[in-house]
Amino acid sequence: MADDLPWYKDGLRFTCSQCGDCCSGAPGYVWVNNEEIAALAALVGMSADAFEDEYVRQVGIRKSLKEFPNGDCIFLDPAKRGCTVYDARPRQCRTWPFWDSNLKGPADWAHTCSVCPGSGKGKLYQLEQIEEQRKVMKV
Repeated sequence: MADDLPWYKDGLRFTCSQCGDCCSGAPGYVWVNNEEIAALAALVGMSADAFEDEYVRQVGIRKSLKEFPNGDCIFLDPAKRGCTVYDARPRQCRTWPFWDSNLKGPADWAHTCSVCPGSGKGKLYQLEQIEEQRKVMKV
């Protein structure tokens, strides 16, 4: 039933510009699980335990990547403004901008587009693709 479809039923556009804006700014969390830690560790040539000791912090029962003092992700190259682990980036990063918080309504999406240069531009994601991404990570 058409009335049951979300406001973005006709799809949304997004192409990552790799500007680094979503990897920087105020302190926060990039949640990681053991599978993601293992993939990141393999990419940088470390054991999962060594990687976790160096790059992961415990937050209650969860784990998050560490940040620089200014809030930037530890894997954001400050000179190039790019992700140094892009090919193994966590699901939280992979699913941006299709998070519940950005999809509540058109105004939320408009705000996302105002702060993310890739949102609202480029590749058209169909409803099914957006829903698949949205269900991976509840942010």
